[in-house]
Amino acid sequence: METLEGKKTRKAKSPKEVIEMARELGVQVVDYKFMDLPGTLQHLTYHIDKLKESSFENGIGFDGSSIRGFQAINESDMLLIPDLETAVVDPCCKTPTLSMFCNIEDPINRKSYSRDSRYVAQKAEKFLIESGIATQCFFGPEAEFFVFDGIRFDQNQHSGYYYIESNEGVWNSGRDEKPNLGYKPRYKEGYFPCPPTDSLQEFRNQAMLRMREMGVDIELHHHEVATAGQGEMGVGIKTLTKAADQITLYKYVLKNIAREHFKVVTFMPKPVFQDNGNGMHCHQSLWKDGVPLFFDKKGKYAHVSQLGMWYIGGLLKHAPALLAITSPTTNSYRRLVPGFEAPVNLCYSARNRSAVCRIPTYSDDPKAKRVEFRAPDATCNPYLAFAAMMMAGIDGIVNKIDPGEPADFDVFEASPEELAKIKTVPDSLPGALAALEKDHDFLLRGNVFTKDLLETYVNYKKSKEIDYVRLRPHPAEFQLYFDA
Repeated sequence: METLEGKKTRKAKSPKEVIEMARELGVQVVDYKFMDLPGTLQHLTYHIDKLKESSFENGIGFDGSSIRGFQAINESDMLLIPDLETAVVDPCCKTPTLSMFCNIEDPINRKSYSRDSRYVAQKAEKFLIESGIATQCFFGPEAEFFVFDGIRFDQNQHSGYYYIESNEGVWNSGRDEKPNLGYKPRYKEGYFPCPPTDSLQEFRNQAMLRMREMGVDIELHHHEVATAGQGEMGVGIKTLTKAADQITLYKYVLKNIAREHFKVVTFMPKPVFQDNGNGMHCHQSLWKDGVPLFFDKKGKYAHVSQLGMWYIGGLLKHAPALLAITSPTTNSYRRLVPGFEAPVNLCYSARNRSAVCRIPTYSDDPKAKRVEFRAPDATCNPYLAFAAMMMAGIDGIVNKIDPGEPADFDVFEASPEELAKIKTVPDSLPGALAALEKDHDFLLRGNVFTKDLLETYVNYKKSKEIDYVRLRPHPAEFQLYFDA
């Protein structure tokens, strides 16, 4: 197939242009992608002959009862409506494949589906405009990941284990690898070493180029702090829904490039004990008619405007509830542990990375002024997470929530009196879900989230994830209690 990056990523303006682009690039199949409620990408593939201009209006049918968090079996029929603006040739497929994100509709009343997370993100953007506060909310997520050489795990009635295989893992420094070539990053010393210690430079290079081929705006990449192949790639700033689209493709491409290299990528927040975990720091800012709203040269702190401070106030107030959506797994709270670099403190600062809200100080360009919410991780559904964070910030602006004084001191050296003044995030998923059940009115404003969606989400987490973990003996319990 002809490799023309510009043509592969150009934006079609009509169904006719999409079909013409597919024909021009020799596309043979069409892949329709969408997100389930917990946040796993799903897809359905058709032969290119079935792609008609009417497909963009009439949609493609699928069984909604087989998708997590969607329909009951007696109302299973649903429609995928392709978003032509997302049409791009998929660089992870050997067969020339046209890929499109889809929205979801009910086939009977043709209304958008309230549990479609991409629709929630689109409603959030519409609500922002209608509020008169701003016209755009920009997100720049930084999603960390591990690249392992293998992973084995099992859970059953009589055993449970996991085993990570990593040629970069420092625990393998003495393994007979015939030969062992050394250069394995030590625990918490993986940040920025050059190859050969950074053995994944070329892997990340190829992933970056493949993502750019698909229209994902990757600006940079580097090895991260942990041993065993932790990395991060910088995703460009986009408006809310497009940012969620980008991070979804980012995860998709990384996982597939890893498989090509006989490796495996995980975004699990804490797979390696006593080393750094995977977060997804979310940089965000509001703009109105091309003007950034978070910058004020006369701002009392870090040149942040009053509106920006109120936005931070909203994030801090609603953070316990937000984490049920932005840090949505039981494993998320093995990363969010006090005493480490993890952002568990409900405060803000210009440079303190243990604060849940950070104001980056690399540049004083008004366009770069933003707040970084550091608690999320990439196991979340990004459409729901980005929408929820923006709604919390908007609530802060509407109610003029004061975020208090900044925490510019070293939290690790703070006195008990200083620490007593700072609240922390929930220490478990049940705690975050309880906070969401008590505090969710800010999400319902403008019908962005619905009670049905939130109830379905909370019930899914309780019944399918929390109990699954809670009821099982933990391997560490055998170590602690078997000889009791």
